[in-house]
Amino acid sequence: MTGTFVAPIGILLLAACLIAIITRRLGLPYIVGLVIGGFLIALLPISPDLPLSRELIFNVLLPPLVFEAALELNWRRFRDELALTLTLAFLGVAIAGTVVAAGMRYGAGWSWIGAALFGALIAATDPASVIAAFREMRAEKRLSMVVESESLLNDGAAAAGFAVLLAIAGGGSDGPVASTIAFLWATGGGVLTGLAISGLAILIAGRTDDHLIEITLTTVVAYSSFLVAEHFHASGIIAALTAGLTIGRFSNKVFADEEGPLVIWEYIAFLANSMIFILIGMNEANQPLREFVSLAALAAIALVLLGRAISIYPLAFIFSRSRWRLPMPYQHVLFWGGLKGALALALALAVPVSVPERNAIIIAAFLVVAFSILVQGLTMPRLLKWYDLREPHEGSSR
Repeated sequence: MTGTFVAPIGILLLAACLIAIITRRLGLPYIVGLVIGGFLIALLPISPDLPLSRELIFNVLLPPLVFEAALELNWRRFRDELALTLTLAFLGVAIAGTVVAAGMRYGAGWSWIGAALFGALIAATDPASVIAAFREMRAEKRLSMVVESESLLNDGAAAAGFAVLLAIAGGGSDGPVASTIAFLWATGGGVLTGLAISGLAILIAGRTDDHLIEITLTTVVAYSSFLVAEHFHASGIIAALTAGLTIGRFSNKVFADEEGPLVIWEYIAFLANSMIFILIGMNEANQPLREFVSLAALAAIALVLLGRAISIYPLAFIFSRSRWRLPMPYQHVLFWGGLKGALALALALAVPVSVPERNAIIIAAFLVVAFSILVQGLTMPRLLKWYDLREPHEGSSR
């Protein structure tokens, strides 16, 4: 039984290594290559049978990705951009989600709850997609920081909003006051959970200089912060983000030697990213083609782009006379670089069967994710090159 599960994983990881080599030689974004590779693997007669489930994404793959991304963020730069990124993330998600929900309600005739759930889940820019792409493209330091921070915060805001809507769909909300309290708990509870668990880990880590214990502690922090927060109906994404930022901020108290654990976490993120995007490609290949060309699914792409534009350009204008001013090329990159990925699919798969549009939501989410990665992801390097927004030399974009 174990062999039948491990063997497909080994095959996909080998495929990921080969794809990484090929994409670098061809100058293609790695995540695009993974999705295409996964699509082709699914067409093989002996393709591994590994469905992309919400449990796999939330319980296994997403916690280390969010934690590693936050761990590597430069705390000072993150803090300096926080007013801007919080606005783009929270208010931006609300605007983008509302645009999509209204469009699907009046344009596609969906129920309000179905349209609202889709608007919330598809408003999130996926941190795995965005951060992997921008690190690989070596975007300018400030641009990279804004994009990565906005993606992580945006992700948590959308997931928290989606959880509130799920409660409404299940009859568990008593009105706007209860919904507001639930949202505040989802976000605030996530922060508190991340702070508590990472704080405890820092106290323990300060008593050892064994790098194996340090790595084990950070692994426990990454998963426990996410899963404990989710258990108590708070945002696991915000909890893992908070925990990663806290560990990174006090890394001198956590790690005897920072390089070792950071390299290990880069490797863990590489494994999780590889699995996510190959599985996305494989599951895209298994979707019925006729439903991909439905009017509702195609309209979803246009509405997502419209919602993203309305959430970026007007909000950026608010900061145009402040120290957080975003040059217009940055705004274009934020708009076009709002990639979707595994989180949107995980949330779509979590839509309850009682929602009439559940199947249509899943199909539309798969189409938007495919467009996002294959079209937006493939053209992002050209956009950065066009505006000359790449670092002039090799090295970290942080």
